[in-house]
Amino acid sequence: MHDYVIVGAGSAGCVLANRLSEDPSVRVLLLEAGGRDRSMNIKIPAAFPNQFHTRLDWDYATEPEPHVDNRSLYIPRGKSLGGSSSMNAMLYVRGRPLDYDAWEAQGAPGWGYRDVLPYFVKSEDNARGASEFHGAGGPLRVSEQRSPRAMDRRLLQACAAAGIPPIADYNGPEQDGASMFQVTQHNGQRFSAADAFLRPALKRANLEVRTGVTVLGIELEGDRAVGVRLRKGRRGERVLHAEREVLLSAGSINSPQLLLLSGIGPADELRAAGVQVRHDLPGVGRNLQDHPFVTAIWEVSDPTTLYGADKPKALAEWLLRRSGKLSSTVAEVVAFTRSRGGLPAADIQFHMGAAYYEDHGAETYDGHCMVIAPVLVSPKARGQVWLRSADPTAKPHIITNSLSEPDDVQSLVASMQLAREIAAQSPLRETLLKELKPGAATARREDLEADLRRRLMLIYHPVGTARMSDTHEAAVVDSQLRVHGLQGLRVVDASIMPLIPGGNTHAPTIMVAERGADLIRGRVAAAAAVQTPA
Repeated sequence: MHDYVIVGAGSAGCVLANRLSEDPSVRVLLLEAGGRDRSMNIKIPAAFPNQFHTRLDWDYATEPEPHVDNRSLYIPRGKSLGGSSSMNAMLYVRGRPLDYDAWEAQGAPGWGYRDVLPYFVKSEDNARGASEFHGAGGPLRVSEQRSPRAMDRRLLQACAAAGIPPIADYNGPEQDGASMFQVTQHNGQRFSAADAFLRPALKRANLEVRTGVTVLGIELEGDRAVGVRLRKGRRGERVLHAEREVLLSAGSINSPQLLLLSGIGPADELRAAGVQVRHDLPGVGRNLQDHPFVTAIWEVSDPTTLYGADKPKALAEWLLRRSGKLSSTVAEVVAFTRSRGGLPAADIQFHMGAAYYEDHGAETYDGHCMVIAPVLVSPKARGQVWLRSADPTAKPHIITNSLSEPDDVQSLVASMQLAREIAAQSPLRETLLKELKPGAATARREDLEADLRRRLMLIYHPVGTARMSDTHEAAVVDSQLRVHGLQGLRVVDASIMPLIPGGNTHAPTIMVAERGADLIRGRVAAAAAVQTPA
């Protein structure tokens, strides 16, 4: 029997497997539904969209969304060792201090910025070295980009001309400004959570990893989780027991789904799905948040874009030197800004790059292009994950209610206008040939809003479906990440986030797992003594 059974070998699960197995007296089992992470589409940075809709992808989609022309929105989720850290765009972004202070204010003591900063620092091996806000020597490599495009300089200068000044470190106490992204790569290759945390721990005798395992639910005895029910291949169901705890790290869709399949969730919904109610917990699956985005794309005269990255020459350069177009994250420049006055922090994050990126990379264009993609980082819309049936292999219902809130629409429309303003600045405008998306004819505000609803996408950051709080009536876990009302069961992944951070969610998920591991072991790092903005 194992002491801990971890469900999901994604960003959080890899961290837990490493940190818990540091104690040689503890037996740890890590279960992953997907397979090994050997695909070249995982290793090659720019190839991440090639994983979409393949065996490496859970391939989720929402129900028809009423506020985006009843379109279903695609939600890729990684299905291999490393989880979505083996599929993401490798952009290292922590969010803002106020994000974590808001978690604490909503009933999660010990999760304020000063409390979580030591865990960001602990996990990091930053190419810039150690400082008050960054770590060196940790498991996760955080690097500068290997082969950035020449157009990046133009983008940064145009941002400054449009009123978004440079910032030296968007992961410090202040976020507003424009910068090159730092990336989770090593020598031009993806450096996933499996690379950072899992592989160094595999030699430990007390850690076992099983892939290709379908977890069907949590085994309960009274109010205690004692293991998981699973199936591997054509074998029948079996139960694996956990001496101490079951740890759900399956992500913001699969973790609530497993709770619901186990009879843990809103009683009426469970009965409607044909699931026996074991523990009425109304918040399970609620509070879903994701970052919506839209693209603005121009054809350009600059010949140094990522166009042609799929050609043999680019592959040869990457294979020989781990450099060139295929080492790119596609979005190479980031800018955080506020779409209007009176906001406490940036509500928009621009992802910018010398590429054509539309329909999650499925749509292509024969020519050199530039993309400026505004992402709404503080959405007010809230969605839900719920069961389609009691069949554990059936994908759940998902809805985000994207663009249901007027403020969200206002921010994104304003950011589409600002994207055009950035593109109109020198030295960027000298390279523009034609606006492709949304197109020059889309000029009036109502036309931009219609285009937004027609083309809006999600940028792969689902969080919040097992909300953390000691006091909130819809909370699923407490500030120790223990499921309310049950023993021996915790959720440790992005689903516990009460509010979505203001930026990409990979780094915050690793932080959650770093702190979660210390909570499980009963040792928590001291808060950082730093000065943060008022």
